[in-house]
Amino acid sequence: MGTSFFDRRRFLTQSSKAAAGLALFSSLPRQTGAVTGRQVRIRFSVININHSHIYGMVDAVTRGGGELVSFYAKEPDLASSFAKRYPQVKAARDQKEILEDHTIQLILSSGIPVERAPLGIEVMRHGKDYLVDKPGIITLKQLEEVRRVQRETKKMYTIMYSERLENRATVKAGKLVKAGAIGNVIQTIGMGPHRMGASSRPQWFFDKKYYGGIITDIGSHQFDQFLFFTGSTKAEIVASQSGNVHHPQYPEFEDFGDVMLKGNNGTGYIRVDWFTPGGLDSWGDGRLTILGTDGYIEIRKNIDIAGPAGGNHLYLVDQKETRFMDCSKEPLPFGELFVNDVVNRTDTAMTQEHCFLATELALKAQKMAKPLDYKK
Repeated sequence: MGTSFFDRRRFLTQSSKAAAGLALFSSLPRQTGAVTGRQVRIRFSVININHSHIYGMVDAVTRGGGELVSFYAKEPDLASSFAKRYPQVKAARDQKEILEDHTIQLILSSGIPVERAPLGIEVMRHGKDYLVDKPGIITLKQLEEVRRVQRETKKMYTIMYSERLENRATVKAGKLVKAGAIGNVIQTIGMGPHRMGASSRPQWFFDKKYYGGIITDIGSHQFDQFLFFTGSTKAEIVASQSGNVHHPQYPEFEDFGDVMLKGNNGTGYIRVDWFTPGGLDSWGDGRLTILGTDGYIEIRKNIDIAGPAGGNHLYLVDQKETRFMDCSKEPLPFGELFVNDVVNRTDTAMTQEHCFLATELALKAQKMAKPLDYKK
């Protein structure tokens, strides 16, 4: 039964059944750090909490069967906030105390981006797996060293690409694509706009040497999604550009970037920016379009400005009809799959090759990006 995309009446009727949209991470049910009503399968700890993504990471691993036992942060205010969220968890004296605890299998971190790879190397050398916030690596030199140590230790170095792994509509899209709902994927278009919120940002946020540049940072999500949905195992950067076009008060900052890339199973376009306006009821209107030979999928990750309230919205257009799917109840499997991998030494949540390739592409696109220097 064919349905026009502009048949808003149908969509609004369906939306009355939808729950309020869920923003990435902050929307997830809060965990206490302990696993109740299920078997504890691993013990894990946190070192460095310079981004609030750490809370979603902890909650994902906890849902999967992990028990948070300790944490360390050198900043008293960040440590205090974390302790309030997880009051029963031990605050370690320093990171050495955690690294040398042989009962801990996994370390999580959302430290300052430039410090994430060096910490991960120490974690692997201490015989533990590592789950790190994106960007998990900010230079090609860091990537080379991380790859070397990972091969030597056989420990997991996993980057939490949360826009795919912890977004319910994107998880649903993965199932639909795998089932052949839109045929063979030809291209992905990933949009990653963010609200800047300058007054709440730490000083390192505005200096490229600490966060790696906008394509390295928030663009890393989009490279992960491109590889996943196209099934590409190799890719090259066709063109990229980045720059600071509107924030001269922060000369080492980048506020816009975009990339064209080609893989061995599809093409991609990526755009990221820090221009989400104050009038939007979300930190960013994140979108993903997946074009296939027999249809396409469009995802409104956090908000749908022309549709039903909330986020986690998916639109599927095939040869028969246009459908809207409220994905707010879609299960999030990453935590359980990842804990299984830690226990069983498998790679069902994300292969190491995929993890590193997504980052490598972001780093190469950042390095070769032509500078944007608008004078307005």
